[in-house]
Amino acid sequence: MSYQPIENYGIIGNMRTVALVSMNGSIDWYCYPQFDSPSIFGAILDDKKGGRFQISAGADGVRLKQVYWPSTNVWVTRFLLVDGIAELEDFMPVGLPSDSPGHHHLCRRIRCVRISVSCRPAFDYGRQTRDTQIKANTAIFKSGNVSLALSTNVPLSNDEQGEVSAEFVLAEGKSQVFILRDDCADGVPCPPSEKGAEELLRGAVKFWHDWLSACAYQ
Repeated sequence: MSYQPIENYGIIGNMRTVALVSMNGSIDWYCYPQFDSPSIFGAILDDKKGGRFQISAGADGVRLKQVYWPSTNVWVTRFLLVDGIAELEDFMPVGLPSDSPGHHHLCRRIRCVRISVSCRPAFDYGRQTRDTQIKANTAIFKSGNVSLALSTNVPLSNDEQGEVSAEFVLAEGKSQVFILRDDCADGVPCPPSEKGAEELLRGAVKFWHDWLSACAYQ
């Protein structure tokens, strides 16, 4: 087993729940849809059975740098490669009405070079079984009364253990979006659009800037 020290994690959230993103681009903790809900990803507690959602631009010797988008809760991971830089943006839309399609989204956008993605939810702290189906470019994870959809524009595949993965190459200046959401959310493009993801990101950035401007903390 391999575990990251807690200082290697950034936290993203929407004031209803949070996720922890490690230095290697892996979401190792995420309770859905509330803070006190059972976990979907829990690799921070059990590397083998806990579940994770990892996006990486990986090769031996890659250097990593992580920062928050200034004055926001948008977490940026940069993979510094020999032949270029890949950038991963992680955030949750925030400040939306409770009936908004993006209310419970977890958004990830990656830019540039060869990318590897793996998503292996482990519902209820790894105690519940799950059913995984792939329809077009969307993976559906079902466990009990919880159903989540991972939507993107690249082909997805799954193995016998139900882990969904993808590998693809991005040209310079191009990006790819992954959105983990409630499978029952109505009105959400499936697969997601770059324009839609950009609007969600701008909305999240504006919310955090407005929130910080009203903060009285010195």
